[in-house]
Amino acid sequence: MATKASRSAARIMMAPAVILLLGWMLVPLVMTLWFSFRTYLPLRGGDQGWTGFDNYVRFVTSSSFWPAISTTLILLGGVLIITIVLGILLAMLLDQPMWGQGVVRILVIAPFFVMPTVSALVWKNIFMDPTNGLFAHLWKFFGADPVSWLSDASVPSIILIVSWQWLPFATLILLTAIQSLDGEQMEAAEMDGAPPLSRFWHLTLPHLSRAITIVVLIQTIFLLAIFAEIFVTTGGAFGTRTLSYLIYQRVLESQNIGLGSAGGVYAIILANIVAIFLMRIVGKNLDN
Repeated sequence: MATKASRSAARIMMAPAVILLLGWMLVPLVMTLWFSFRTYLPLRGGDQGWTGFDNYVRFVTSSSFWPAISTTLILLGGVLIITIVLGILLAMLLDQPMWGQGVVRILVIAPFFVMPTVSALVWKNIFMDPTNGLFAHLWKFFGADPVSWLSDASVPSIILIVSWQWLPFATLILLTAIQSLDGEQMEAAEMDGAPPLSRFWHLTLPHLSRAITIVVLIQTIFLLAIFAEIFVTTGGAFGTRTLSYLIYQRVLESQNIGLGSAGGVYAIILANIVAIFLMRIVGKNLDN
């Protein structure tokens, strides 16, 4: 049993790490808030003083703001649906005994360790190139005209690329949850004559509720900041400009740090709203 002295010693030993972590998170946040209330143009005079909420008003009233929000949410929803549905199916498949099970699991998880820039380049040049891409040759084989994926179907293409990268993460979390499922309950349900779909709906899916909530939360945090895949493939064109890409354009292309910082604050607010909403909806529905 921990004594008062041991708990105090533990707090003292943890204090440096906690302080460092808080500084790591708070310093950029405070600087973002500070610059969002100022006009700061690095290449055009530097800090030009306090502007109040002018940057926030300019950013939200921009004609690009709401389309960027819409594109961000569409990408987020599409990737979440694909990764969770396919993640559950893959996890259930990988949980079955098979020859070379360890190798198969490693191959399934491998895409998660590929850098986003590399995976985007692979998909752009090897699969989706309208002239020499694998999909183009496949379309020609069936007598159809090749599709310019990144211009004609730009948003679905980005969703496909990002889903391919995040599917291993969802599969790994869901596989761990499936392996912790009580086998006796499944055997009892099977002996009672419950069909496979009924066993999945009433036993497996409720058991996966916490794992799905974790997948939704973590992926939401990262997917709201999708950037590399868009930068490499479409450059924000063809309706693929997300909120994070819009912030990039305001900061680097327009050289307006204050305006970009205001966009960063909007991104933080959006991330928290979406994460809380999804956690409540997913967790409540599956627990019931």
